[in-house]
Amino acid sequence: MAITPVYSKTLIVPQSVIDENGHVNNVAYVQWMQDIAVEHYTAIGGVGPTQHVGATWVARSHLIEYLLPAFANEQIEIRTWIESYRRVRSLRKYEFVRITDGKLLVRGETDWVFVEAQTGSPRAIPEEVIRIFQATNPA
Repeated sequence: MAITPVYSKTLIVPQSVIDENGHVNNVAYVQWMQDIAVEHYTAIGGVGPTQHVGATWVARSHLIEYLLPAFANEQIEIRTWIESYRRVRSLRKYEFVRITDGKLLVRGETDWVFVEAQTGSPRAIPEEVIRIFQATNPA
């Protein structure tokens, strides 16, 4: 069960992300995953408390499963949510859905690590951030 509700946004695929195969380049999905993760974390109020304790999040790993291609000028809904967290890590999931037919194009996840901004050393997720995760869960 997701810790936070789903956050979503819609975008129109720009020509600039189309690769030599005629569809969205895989690198674009990683960029979009990072962008929406930051947007979502900002929207739930996570940035202030994170900065207050002198920390930041860094990606440990990305997992992406490409199911169907996307093409220039298609409208895609990107969905993300915080699936779980434990001591120093948070698992965030993503879905990319084509608006015209509702097909799931890509699904992915990022394992984020909470670290000291100055040193890059992992540190426990503080209670104030955990409270934000829990407060945004509608269940």
